[in-house]
Amino acid sequence: MTAHEIAVIPGDGIGREVVPAAVDVLEATDLEFEFTYADAGDHVRDETGEALPRETYDLAASADATLFGAAGETAADVILPLRAAVDSFVNVRPAKAYPGVDALRPETDLVFLRENTEGVYSGHEDRLSDDLSTLTRVVTDSASEQLAEFACEFVETRGADGFTVAHKANVMRETDGRFRDAVLAVADERGVETDEVLMDAFATHVCLDPAQFDIVVCPNLAGDVLSDLAAGLVGGLGLLPSANVGPERGLFEPVHGTAPDIAGEGVANPAATILSAAMCLEFLGCEEGAAVREAVEDVLESGPRTPDLGGDATTEDVTAAVVDRL
Repeated sequence: MTAHEIAVIPGDGIGREVVPAAVDVLEATDLEFEFTYADAGDHVRDETGEALPRETYDLAASADATLFGAAGETAADVILPLRAAVDSFVNVRPAKAYPGVDALRPETDLVFLRENTEGVYSGHEDRLSDDLSTLTRVVTDSASEQLAEFACEFVETRGADGFTVAHKANVMRETDGRFRDAVLAVADERGVETDEVLMDAFATHVCLDPAQFDIVVCPNLAGDVLSDLAAGLVGGLGLLPSANVGPERGLFEPVHGTAPDIAGEGVANPAATILSAAMCLEFLGCEEGAAVREAVEDVLESGPRTPDLGGDATTEDVTAAVVDRL
């Protein structure tokens, strides 16, 4: 059996605690992995002057998949280039309420498909004077259509009826208008049902009745913000995994950040990172991804639980419980 090459980049804060937990779970499967470690983030910048060393970027660009933790102040200098390293064009963010977890809306079961290369995250910012700064938003048909093609295939895989496009084309007519038109055109050509909603209206509707949504296709910033909002419905950011998917490689990371208030205390919830590892397995075509997800869900339901979920377990306790379920 050929070993899967996995780049491991813990990053800052609790990333250095939850990423090793995910590696432990991957090693508990029957699969063969070749883990290669590299570093990035605030502490690397402080030591070397650059947050993302070239060797770390090159590792992500060559490995089969990358498991990443979190970065602090240097997040934009780390995660955006890493996503580019794997040619990621979509950020897949599930937001699901699990049995046993105190969720504001226990019926929530959404997946956000977020465009991952453009919008206001393209990096075109300028300070023109002491009083004026500008930001250029970039939207292309090609990137929007690539996302739409992925969404159509995702609908088929999930067995869903279709997807919702969340946008703000009533105000950003040229950019979000282009995004909406391109996505809807692909879906129409593929025979996939769609509906659309203004992103601000979505923010209200998803809180009142999340069950009316399933798969949500969004521009870059909207997908970032709205998926974080959905985290509040299911019990917090500690439960949200994500996958940055490219044509051949992927980068897998929890949605949460570095959590400096609890970093080093050994109580960070590893669920999101382990679920990200499950998404990594599925991306690699490994059936064990489902078993890892089931093990996490079982532990979330029956415990042990970390303090963010009302328990007193450590990161190590939860990781050991997931491994035991496997």
